[in-house]
Amino acid sequence: MLKQIHIENFALIDQLDLDLQGDLTIITGETGAGKSILLGALGLVLGQRADLTAVRDTSRKCVIEAQFDIQALGLQDLFEVEDLDYESVTFVRREILPSGKSRAFVNDTPVNLAQLTALGKRLIDIHSQHQTMSLAKGDFQMEVLDAYVMEQTKKSQQPSAQLLSLYKASLIEFRQHQHEYNQLVDQQAQFSRDLDYNSYLLEELESAKLDELDQDALEQERDQLGNIETITATLQEVSAGLGMDEQGSLDQMRLLSQRMGSIVSYSSDFAELRDRLSSVLLELEDIHQEIGQQENRLEPDPGRLETVDAQLTILENLLRKHQTSDVNELKQLRDQLADKVFETHGLEEKIKTIQRELEQDKIKLKDLSYQLRQLREGQIPNIESEILETVRQLGMPDAQFKVVMNETDQYTDSGLDQVEFLFTANKGTTLLSLDKAASGGELSRLMLAIKAMLSRCKQLPTIIFDEIDTGVSGAIADKMAHIMKQMSQDMQVIAITHLPQIAAAGKDHLMVRKRNLDSKTISELIRLDEATRLEEIAQMLSGGIVSDAARENARALLN
Repeated sequence: MLKQIHIENFALIDQLDLDLQGDLTIITGETGAGKSILLGALGLVLGQRADLTAVRDTSRKCVIEAQFDIQALGLQDLFEVEDLDYESVTFVRREILPSGKSRAFVNDTPVNLAQLTALGKRLIDIHSQHQTMSLAKGDFQMEVLDAYVMEQTKKSQQPSAQLLSLYKASLIEFRQHQHEYNQLVDQQAQFSRDLDYNSYLLEELESAKLDELDQDALEQERDQLGNIETITATLQEVSAGLGMDEQGSLDQMRLLSQRMGSIVSYSSDFAELRDRLSSVLLELEDIHQEIGQQENRLEPDPGRLETVDAQLTILENLLRKHQTSDVNELKQLRDQLADKVFETHGLEEKIKTIQRELEQDKIKLKDLSYQLRQLREGQIPNIESEILETVRQLGMPDAQFKVVMNETDQYTDSGLDQVEFLFTANKGTTLLSLDKAASGGELSRLMLAIKAMLSRCKQLPTIIFDEIDTGVSGAIADKMAHIMKQMSQDMQVIAITHLPQIAAAGKDHLMVRKRNLDSKTISELIRLDEATRLEEIAQMLSGGIVSDAARENARALLN
């Protein structure tokens, strides 16, 4: 419910702080006094676009802030979807800056207009003769029917609310499977287009036998085979230098080692030097032997050189073609291509599996949809009768109202059913859809009858009736007042009215008036006490000078 509203620098309102109660609040005042200004201010906090022309003093900002108690509205999911901090008492603020820029906040968190509108629709329902077109929308009509069916079946063995909850859970699963199926089909189409090319690339990489290739070893082998004459000559030269008789390094080292051995008895230092020379001699002998072995292994092999060259050419071409730096990256690419080719062949089976799941989902959804349809069909005569009775009491004795339900081929949030309300206010005329069937005043009264029924069946947001009683009087006005009062037992109702009967039904009465202050006209909202309320209703009854008879009539209405 709307608990409080603060308006600053908006239209004819300089500053207003208003506390609101639950039940039925009445707002009255002369035409042009500023009742529409209050609705305009509320419209801004509900997400309507801001207009700098509505700012009273363009040198300072305009502020509208509303405080709502939302505990009973079940809006936690909406707050989560919109990424807002949920508070059971929520503050919504809208500011229009002198520059014309507008900004909005929910619980001090900045929000955009889309977020504000999504929340606003769940907080206040403004209902006037010009704002009844939602009544003609199919989703709203289905919501009305389902709310009624849920209320009527809540104590039965098979409550509609439980069935609808099961259906919606199944629909979520079905849509998930449908999304997965669409993705797989798209993936299969893409993979199929790429299959031939990927297979060719994979075959090319697999034929290169990358797991058997050592690029560094191949390059080294190629260099060795390509330079075998130079290597052989060098090894022979080194081997000869080491092993040449008497002049070779080995013979020289042996002689030097023997000479050093002849003086080791004179000093331990000489012994250590002799040992070091012996170590060098052993290393040279080992080197000489290894050079000989290497020389014996070296043989020209033009065929092997050709093979190595070919392997390296293939490898280098692949590295260049795939813009990779080494064999490991080529292996990774090969494995990725293998996965794609394998997955292309495996997608068909996955698609068949999802198709089977979708068929099972449809069977389940169809069964639940038909169960919902049976419950709805069983309650349609009752809802038609209840709404028609209320509409006739509201001054349309010849009205006819019918709920038509047809089956669709699409699984919607409410099943396979499509609902349409048909209506006529006049005898002998054809029932038509609501966008063609009635005038604004007739639709407004039909909406009142529907909202009255809904207020009993589900928790509704605050509803504001904006002069829907235009052109109504007498017994019909009494009935309207009675309906609004009944509705206010389950929800907050605010009625802007010109009818004394409706004004007298309220628990709280506010009056809008204009007055001049410092050469400026301002609107103000006054909460009436018992005495001033009596005078206001007497004024509404008399339409001019308030007589004692008018006061007595007003007193009778209030009592």
